[in-house]
Amino acid sequence: MTAGQINLVLSDVDGTLVTSDKTLTQASIDAVAALRAAGVGFAVTSGRPPRGMAMLVEPLALSTPIAGFNGGLLVDTEMRVLERRCIPASIVPTIIETLSSAGLAVWCYQGVEWYVLDRDGPHVAQETATCQFEPVVKPGFDGLVEDVIKIVGVSDDRDLVARSADAVRAQFADRVSAAASQPYYLDVTHPDANKGQVVRYLASALEVPLERIATIGDMPNDVLMFANVGLSIAMGNADREVQRAARRVTRSNDEDGFAHAVQELVLR
Repeated sequence: MTAGQINLVLSDVDGTLVTSDKTLTQASIDAVAALRAAGVGFAVTSGRPPRGMAMLVEPLALSTPIAGFNGGLLVDTEMRVLERRCIPASIVPTIIETLSSAGLAVWCYQGVEWYVLDRDGPHVAQETATCQFEPVVKPGFDGLVEDVIKIVGVSDDRDLVARSADAVRAQFADRVSAAASQPYYLDVTHPDANKGQVVRYLASALEVPLERIATIGDMPNDVLMFANVGLSIAMGNADREVQRAARRVTRSNDEDGFAHAVQELVLR
């Protein structure tokens, strides 16, 4: 696959497009501008809510659909909903109980709102700073079953996150998608809310063949968007399993690996 055959680049955000401290570097901004100048489209997808990617629209001159919640909610650049995929209401309480019983803190995203039980819980302050909006604090999740787009299990115990992902997949099978979006976040979404579906949605909406799409990411939830595309690129900070799933590996996100991938693997 040569650079001239790529018509669209789809990038993950955290751990890929931005640095570890969530900075969008000038090198990344320039790389997206270089894609645009070469006639190559650019889109983003993330486990973040769409509002948590609004700050990328202006510096990157985004015009393509934005896929939040790993594809659970797709919006345009004005944050108008294009498509949504909610977790079946009947299993929401059971998922919450499964994660809580395993020892993970639980967050719920319903529509545009983010609900937590403890404002001072693990990674809440970090996520607030990253996404630039506040959660709604609730005493419990009772009654929160309809229109839930994502449930997150949070823990700094990486092994616990991995085991919980396996447990959720075993318990709920094809009724949900469960994958780590960060080493400390387990994202549970609708089974069609995954980045593989995001690739297919964009291919159809933008009329770009899959073999002319390049994808780049760093986490297990990015692996599904590596399949069936013309060029898949893993970040240098990605785990070995993620790197093995991609065709190429670039530098880490703290070494402008995204910009390096664009210049050396896509455009060149």
